[in-house]
Amino acid sequence: MTQEETMTIRAMCDAFGVTARALRFYESKELLGPIRIGQKRLYTKRDRARLKLILRGKRFGFSLEEIRQLLDLYDPNDRHGIQMREAMRLGRVHLAEMTEQRDALNQAINDLQQQLDWGEEQIADLGKTEAA
Repeated sequence: MTQEETMTIRAMCDAFGVTARALRFYESKELLGPIRIGQKRLYTKRDRARLKLILRGKRFGFSLEEIRQLLDLYDPNDRHGIQMREAMRLGRVHLAEMTEQRDALNQAINDLQQQLDWGEEQIADLGKTEAA
């Protein structure tokens, strides 16, 4: 394996905008498996692909356990079919949850806006009463 095919922990941090601590954490959770040479870690193309999927999964609200399970389903012999079907199933679940959360947040925003509008009216009415 050539040096161009691997990346150091610093290069991975810079390329993906993550901390060394995060990479070591993902390694401890068996999400990444860099080559270890003493204390030095070298990340392969496979590790880089896995990190992209980890970060995307986190952004979509997947737990690290869900991400690990999806990564473990990787099988190039079935052209990733099992992995993709499971990712789609989980994605639909998370999309429904996120949509529900967004709707609840939109309702809370509307309620707060109504309260603020009411408060502004009350303050305006107080000013009129005091001026009279």
